Amino acid sequence: MAEFESECAKLNIPVYVLPPKRPQYNGCVECANGTSRGEFYPFYQGALTIAAINKALKQYLQFYNDYRPHQSLDLLTPNEYVQQLKAA
Repeated sequence: MAEFESECAKLNIPVYVLPPKRPQYNGCVECANGTSRGEFYPFYQGALTIAAINKALKQYLQFYNDYRPHQSLDLLTPNEYVQQLKAA
């Protein structure tokens, strides 16, 4: 973490460190992390390289946003929900 913060400081990028597992502060990120921990990582069987995992995560996110219904969105996908909002 110190190396990351140091590099951000060199580039004049502000860093906001939030306490972990505090959805009150960053609920969308906490939800996405929890979903990935439960639906992606336990079933990933590819190479343990950043490139391979990123490629598989990109495919998972497309499934998550385009095909997987979400109970909180009345069983719409996130992209269907966005399209509904744009049409309204």
